Amino acid sequence: MKICNWKECKDVKIDVFPYKGKKMAVKGTSIRWLSKHGDDGNGYPEYGLRFFTIEPDGFIPIHSHFYHQTMFILEGEFDCYEYDKETDEISKTERARAGSSIYIPSMEPHGMKNMMDTPSTFLCCICNVYEEDEGI
Repeated sequence: MKICNWKECKDVKIDVFPYKGKKMAVKGTSIRWLSKHGDDGNGYPEYGLRFFTIEPDGFIPIHSHFYHQTMFILEGEFDCYEYDKETDEISKTERARAGSSIYIPSMEPHGMKNMMDTPSTFLCCICNVYEEDEGI
C-alpha cells in the first residue's frame, strides 16, 4: 500500500502532447502522478491516477492514446472536444462542470479547455484494456 498527499507529488508542467507524429502545443497545464503501475512499453504506465491543473485559458489539444481514460472534474468548467478520426475536425463539444465524469475510449481523439478565470482541476484515471485474445 502507498499513501500520499497530492501536494507532495511533483507538479510537472506539460508543454506538448504527441498526435499523429506531431507535437501539439499545450497551454497552462500541469500533472501530478498520484499513483502508477507497470509500463506499456511506450513510456506510460499500464494504470495511473493523475491530478491535472489547467490555468485560465489553458488547454489540452487534440490527442489520442491506447489507454482508456476517465476524468472527474473537481473544480471549474471545461469545454471537452471530441474529434472526427478522419478529418481531425471537432465533431462534438460538451461542457463538463465540477462533479462531472468523462470517459474517453482507447484511440478516440479528444481535447479540452478551461473555461473559467481561475485554475480548474480534475482527476484522470488511465488504464490499458486488452482484448481477450491479445493478453498482456
